Amino acid sequence: MKRREFITLLGGATAWPLAARAQQPGKVLRIGYLGPATGRSPVEEAFEEDLQQHGWTKDQNIRIEYRYTGGRQDTVLPLVTEVVGLGVDVLVTWGPPLSLAAKRASTQIPLVFLITFDPVDLGLVSNLARPGGNVTGLTSLASLEIFAKRLQFLKEFLPSVARVAVLASTEQTRSSRANDALTTAAKGLGIELHDLEIQAPAELEGVIRNAKDQGTQALYVWPSGFTFSFAKQISDIANAHGLPSCHSFREGALAGGLLAYAADLKEEARRGAAYVDKILRGTPPGILPVEQLSKYELLINLRTSKALGLTVPPNLLATADEVIE
Repeated sequence: MKRREFITLLGGATAWPLAARAQQPGKVLRIGYLGPATGRSPVEEAFEEDLQQHGWTKDQNIRIEYRYTGGRQDTVLPLVTEVVGLGVDVLVTWGPPLSLAAKRASTQIPLVFLITFDPVDLGLVSNLARPGGNVTGLTSLASLEIFAKRLQFLKEFLPSVARVAVLASTEQTRSSRANDALTTAAKGLGIELHDLEIQAPAELEGVIRNAKDQGTQALYVWPSGFTFSFAKQISDIANAHGLPSCHSFREGALAGGLLAYAADLKEEARRGAAYVDKILRGTPPGILPVEQLSKYELLINLRTSKALGLTVPPNLLATADEVIE
């Protein structure tokens, strides 16, 4: 008789290893998907499309439990607790707050994180090549120079800029190493940085208006679930006050921001789906190396540039991967 191996899930329940469970006729595996946005976006479509290419069809052999925080820190723990309590077979989390909460919530359920920061710096894993335990994932941060590069593009666009507000959400602690990289770059470019912390969308108008009144000449939008979710509101308010904005997500420029230098989150979602496929077929997450996406694209919103009365430098225009007209 074959020896049966079990794993223990949160709460002491037992279940077949995923590979065996996936092979059971009619078995539907469950994916817990936690995102910082306000709802479904093309990123989720890319995730599902790639899963289907690997043989996983939603509502046939997999069920995806979607939950969204809308950039609100107070919803992170309740949503993670809820989804873990469903006994899902794998967790997929976007961003540091959800990923860290999921890691703390279960040491048994496989976790695939999708972030834009250094996972070692955040404490998600101790080793990129062999993360160990139940955690692996992807980061779109190929180098800390990315944070400096965004500021350099902004300076190239606005040579006279001397005071830039860094718009960040209180939903997460800013990575110290990333913050240091930005601060060092600012000193080298002769730029004074001013921090703006936002707790809720309703604060955006007042905070950005006050920053403008205090001499801020441009906004550097720090990557977070909040700034992803409310990219359009941030861009609209900044534009209304004559402030060029530099974004950390493509969606920021597409929503009306002046420029963005970012990885494609849809590609990160596709690569995450490939990891989910491997895990559902029995590969332990801890032996899957953390993947680092290295392709970044510069997007320039020409409509916004014209509305702000700015001229795009020819060399910057030639460098852009996408120009929004």
